[in-house]
Amino acid sequence: MKPVILIVLTSIGFLLKGMANPVDTVIFKKDSRLDILVQKQAQANKRTAMMTSTGLYKGFRLQMISTPRRDDATQMKSELLNRFPDQKTYTLFQSPNFKVRMGNFLKREEAEKFRAQISKFFPKGIYIVEDTIEYIPVEEELF
Repeated sequence: MKPVILIVLTSIGFLLKGMANPVDTVIFKKDSRLDILVQKQAQANKRTAMMTSTGLYKGFRLQMISTPRRDDATQMKSELLNRFPDQKTYTLFQSPNFKVRMGNFLKREEAEKFRAQISKFFPKGIYIVEDTIEYIPVEEELF
């Protein structure tokens, strides 16, 4: 009986010794291509956060005039096209007013800068409004 107890106690001792020093280190080897994929996904997430459900980008435009008279809106648009041919102008009708908006600015700061430039010609009534804009991302943003 004593040899059986001795064997059981010895077995328990080895088990406890093995539990006292468990191997708890795990080594993972990561493929470096995963970092590239993570960066690409982050860029895609940024871009889609800036988009609307229709695929257009969220941005800013300058609202130049809001008037119930179509002739006034047309006159403002032609004046803007003459003075600033590099900027796009848009005419919207939101009952009962015609609105003339200008520019495609991704950031509000860009719209503020341009508003400061054109305030020499149009000192009153220019507002920065949030709108969907025409924007084509540059190649660095496309992956």
